[in-house]
Amino acid sequence: MRRPVSRRDFLKLTGLGLGAMAFRPPSIGYMDRLYAPKRLPQFPTSPIIGRMLGMTEVRGAPASDAPAVATLYDDNLIEWGREVVGRAVGLTNQRFLQIAQGYIWSSRIQPTRNLPNTPLAAMPPGAPGFWAEVTVPYIDLTLDGPAASPWIQSLIQYQFPPRLYYGQVVWIDQIRQNNGFTEYRWNEGPTHGYGFGDIFWGDGAGLKILTEEDVAPISPGVDPAQKRIVADLTYQTLTCYEGSSEVFFCRISSGAVFDFQGNPTTAYETPTGDLNTHWKIISLNMSGGGSASGYSTPAVPWDTVISGEGIAIHGAFWHNDFGEKRSHGCINVKPEEAKWIFRWTTPYISLAQSEQRMTWPDHGTTVTVTKKV
Repeated sequence: MRRPVSRRDFLKLTGLGLGAMAFRPPSIGYMDRLYAPKRLPQFPTSPIIGRMLGMTEVRGAPASDAPAVATLYDDNLIEWGREVVGRAVGLTNQRFLQIAQGYIWSSRIQPTRNLPNTPLAAMPPGAPGFWAEVTVPYIDLTLDGPAASPWIQSLIQYQFPPRLYYGQVVWIDQIRQNNGFTEYRWNEGPTHGYGFGDIFWGDGAGLKILTEEDVAPISPGVDPAQKRIVADLTYQTLTCYEGSSEVFFCRISSGAVFDFQGNPTTAYETPTGDLNTHWKIISLNMSGGGSASGYSTPAVPWDTVISGEGIAIHGAFWHNDFGEKRSHGCINVKPEEAKWIFRWTTPYISLAQSEQRMTWPDHGTTVTVTKKV
């Protein structure tokens, strides 16, 4: 089964990546909407809400070669049914989600929840801002000023609405009342998250204000030298140990073995060996590459950097393909799993810190990355 390219998966710096959508200059109506205030939409009522991660075929049976009975598109929302084991030819993940129309390969759906919040009416006195986590399937954004970053420029080219997604973490530095509801201002500047400087407003009900309790260290009484992580690239798994005891396990997505054209590549290999945590940051704009294979993804949450300036264990909200190799070299995990790892590893980071860098020979938790030869 040829894996469809998601808008958030391989977003090209040139504006490509919305495979089913033809390029056209932004319409006046689109630009008006881009700068207009937007409330949260009415989300489905199911406890788990599936968000489509690109154009996806609904199959009549849980198999990649079963006849297609419907098509769903980016950010379509569905009520989460039950997952069944099916047949996805040539892929590790064999799970399909059963919905009313048929079956969808589960890697193409982000499981989300609708957990609205009561927003603050005004900024806390003396506070420069606060970190907040998206707790609804998505938040439609209002652009404030020119578009600077590649990801928003690409969305404008394709007239797709800019949004924040479940699990992302952003820096809020202003609050305003607008047309009867509260909006928070997301500042994607270089101070918090190393962004391009774009400014957005979004419905504050979709954002949970993080507290120090949310980032409190896990197992702080354990000797940091007894904490270690083993990431297995062969089996696409990650395990956290305290001494010889396994305390956490999850599936991962490490560096892709195919390029955008489906050709074998080593360009995105995840480094192996004993890697050391040397930089942790709550949220980070991840951008890189060139016009042919570049990417630009804002507000990547819970980053534990283990190699170079950007190879990290971090949350991924743009796919649900854990168990498959598909990253640009990082170790992708679910946002909630990345948050657990962020809290458990050393150095411990408070909200007031936001980030910490360490200089060799100092380092935090060791991450041993292995693969079978």
